[in-house]
Amino acid sequence: MIQSRGEKIFGVVNIIFLTLLSVATLFPVMYIVSVSLTPLEALARHGGFRIIPAEVTLDAYRFLLNTPLIPRAFLNSVIITVLGTTANLLLTTLLAYPLSKKLLPGRTPVLGAVLFTMLFGGGLVPTYILIKNLGLIDSYWSAILPGAISTYNLLVMKSFFENMPEDIMEAARIDGAGEMRILWQIVLPLSKPVIATLGLFYAVAHWNGFFDAMMFINDVKLQPLQVVLRNVLMDAMRAEDFVTDQVVLLPGETIKMAAIVVAMAPMLAVYPWIQKHFTKGVLLGSIKG
Repeated sequence: MIQSRGEKIFGVVNIIFLTLLSVATLFPVMYIVSVSLTPLEALARHGGFRIIPAEVTLDAYRFLLNTPLIPRAFLNSVIITVLGTTANLLLTTLLAYPLSKKLLPGRTPVLGAVLFTMLFGGGLVPTYILIKNLGLIDSYWSAILPGAISTYNLLVMKSFFENMPEDIMEAARIDGAGEMRILWQIVLPLSKPVIATLGLFYAVAHWNGFFDAMMFINDVKLQPLQVVLRNVLMDAMRAEDFVTDQVVLLPGETIKMAAIVVAMAPMLAVYPWIQKHFTKGVLLGSIKG
């Protein structure tokens, strides 16, 4: 197809804009990785700013990985993320499926109560008292159950279910299948995109979870990676300042950047495997309905 001069100019401008946007998006990641690999002395010579490291060292990563609590904290984060994501998807599915049925008795007040939680919360003190009375202090479940169901994710899944072909489920009912069998054998196999999408949302939230674990988990052996990294960084920031004529840098500058890389690497490794489901799930779950 022959393009007009205006269309060609528009295409070139689009390419330039998207290229600049991509560079702007990748720039912070490149900076973080570069600083984490650059010796502190070399970083100081360049005023604390370096995109491509002139010298490379793994000392910051060795320091983090040799910290006794880091391996255990990493395992704690994996356990919380896996258990939490599984519980989140199970509970969200079990609530979203009946709410997707418009003829369900009592659907409107239940849906209204769910939406109410998006506007109002119980507050920190009542939440802490509830977690304590349930005996969940110093347990993995204290970082999982308070946010067991995300209202936004629930609405996305409900919208997805509402737009599934009703004829398939009606045919299953005629053959004698119950609602639970329809859910597990028909609905869920057709819902892989939205499950992958919400699973990623929940997993990222659990992996980056910090506040709940800091409030409810006092045992250092049970604390997740984010809390332990924060404690390590706080110790590094209390160290003596490294001073030059032009810049003052904390000895923990490279350690901070290395901690960010360690914290985000698992999610970056998982995302490419579910990217196609992620994009499709977001579109089907949010645009339709």
